[in-house]
Amino acid sequence: MSATRSTGIRTALLTVPLTLGLLGAAAAPAGAATAHRPGSSLTCHGAGVDPDARVRYRTETVIHAPLRTVWRLQSDVERWPDWQAPVQSAERLDSGPLHPGSAFRWTTPLPPNPASADASLEITSTVRQLRPGSCVRWTGPAVATGLRIDGVHVWNFTEVPGGVLVRTEETHTGPQVDANVPAATAVLRQGLEGWLHDLKTTAETRAQEDRPAGPTGGPATGRPGGRHRSDADQGASSPCRPA
Repeated sequence: MSATRSTGIRTALLTVPLTLGLLGAAAAPAGAATAHRPGSSLTCHGAGVDPDARVRYRTETVIHAPLRTVWRLQSDVERWPDWQAPVQSAERLDSGPLHPGSAFRWTTPLPPNPASADASLEITSTVRQLRPGSCVRWTGPAVATGLRIDGVHVWNFTEVPGGVLVRTEETHTGPQVDANVPAATAVLRQGLEGWLHDLKTTAETRAQEDRPAGPTGGPATGRPGGRHRSDADQGASSPCRPA
């Protein structure tokens, strides 16, 4: 399931107001979109998100950094807490480069809510499909006492002029999220937009630091940030994400 800034599954979906994130969600940047984009789902090696899930969100952005920088940040799971504040801890359950079958456990704060007295939400994710530098798909549950959300998360990475187009889609299923689909979708949106925002900011900062010095001794001028497109930019559709 998404980490977000994973999406800290808030049982704000039950009766409490929405706050910062389902399953560890980061606050979305101002102006972030809120609707689901129509069209086919993202895939990795032919596998996509849960086609029957009612809670779903997809978004994308262009990151002006080398693909190797973006991929390294995303695939180095144990360093997620370094650049995603809502990720309290992240532990690989295997070793070596991320690969199909890799598993990792990570935690995010769980705000006070009527469903669980736990302070954290624990997510155990398993990589199902992966093509290095191109795509990754993982699945798994996010759990706390009295709470469970199952998610599927797909990421696609495509080199484009000046950087990398990063696209992501996630679905959630479970009694708590299915009980209030609009609220759960809004929280998922916050989580994914926050994750992309942090990934973009961190990758572009590192790329700037790694760029050879310009004539004056400072880093060479880089391109400004690109357009961040999410579901709403393409129009809303009917609900068509943990891991």
